[in-house]
Amino acid sequence: MKVSLITATFNSEFTIKSCLDSVASQSYDDIEHLIIDGGSTDQTVSIVEDHATIHTNVSVVSEPDNGIYDALNKGIDRASGDIIGFVHSDDVLNSPDTISLIIENFQKNNPDGVYGDLKYVDHRDLAKTKRYWKSSKFHKNLLNRGWMPPHPTLFLRNQIYASYGLFDTKFKIAADYDFILRIFNKPGHTYNYIPEVFVLMRVGGESNKSIRNIIEKSKEDYLALKGNNMRFPFLILLKKNIQKVPQWFIK
Repeated sequence: MKVSLITATFNSEFTIKSCLDSVASQSYDDIEHLIIDGGSTDQTVSIVEDHATIHTNVSVVSEPDNGIYDALNKGIDRASGDIIGFVHSDDVLNSPDTISLIIENFQKNNPDGVYGDLKYVDHRDLAKTKRYWKSSKFHKNLLNRGWMPPHPTLFLRNQIYASYGLFDTKFKIAADYDFILRIFNKPGHTYNYIPEVFVLMRVGGESNKSIRNIIEKSKEDYLALKGNNMRFPFLILLKKNIQKVPQWFIK
């Protein structure tokens, strides 16, 4: 099974190398790594191009875009893999065997998607855990409790995007939540949880880097809930935010 990993970048020169190296170190070898750059003005593209001279499975497209979800959509359109996942420019895959573990589950159990756990880590010291997003097995009632899998850990069959579309770019922060509600609400699909950390995410992401963004994220979450016909969206949103509290105490 071929895996397409998509990385959206914009002026990511300080973190992109660790992202690239974490993908290059994977023990699973049938990977294409698509870098979708938003027209960086720093050394991001040069770093990627230098990396691609050694790792021929890496390609880069650099042009203006309309935000991260537009970039991810471009990557999905270009992806040729059976399985699609994302490694954001500030993130790294936790282990050299992460992709092998995921593909083993796809091959053994034949799900539509696989997801795991995520650690938020210090921006400079990736060994220092700030927050631990431990997920759980999926059942549909969880969506009414504000549950979602950590999106950077979610690997899906290409056919899911072909069937249900891409990220809705009217959302600037919560398009991933909107997409998860869209696909996890559909009957007839299976999503397997692996209780392992897939991704280390540096703190300071788009959705939580400021109070203003946190408020905007909540507004967009509410619109995503309403748009996906979830009952009692305000209550679900409240539960979604409460669920985050224990993550700060798990190490």
